[in-house]
Amino acid sequence: MIEIDIPGFGAVKLQHVVSDFTGTLSFNGKLIPGVRERFDELSTMVDIHVLTSDTFGTAREELKNIQCNVDVLKGEFHDLQKEEYVQKLDAQSVVAFGNGNNDRKMLRVARIGIAVTEGEGSAVDILMAGDIHVTSILNGLDLLINPKKLKATLRY
Repeated sequence: MIEIDIPGFGAVKLQHVVSDFTGTLSFNGKLIPGVRERFDELSTMVDIHVLTSDTFGTAREELKNIQCNVDVLKGEFHDLQKEEYVQKLDAQSVVAFGNGNNDRKMLRVARIGIAVTEGEGSAVDILMAGDIHVTSILNGLDLLINPKKLKATLRY
């Protein structure tokens, strides 16, 4: 668990990291270098979940041998599926990462939502849905590895 009290934002007790894959953890379907190592470190503190539409069809292979749950979404309304998944985990214990329109609802319901802009860009709505915006997933994951950075970003 990651616990930190953030002035003006409140107490945060995170048990789950929930992330999109395509455009958030990956670029052109390939895992961004450095994500594996950060996930290895974070997996000792929290449970990691990857929810993806898997546009490139590579998520399972790219995340092989990383301690995380991978859920490739089926059907329609992936935004609602992601939101419901976060709610079932107890949204107040979740930090969520995403870059696309189908991530906006999970960022809004999570205790902390982090909008990520990597090489594939970000949907405008995702920027407004998050509590934080980062220009790299590595920077976003580092906020969790060193919670004082998270505190500095979110304090009032």
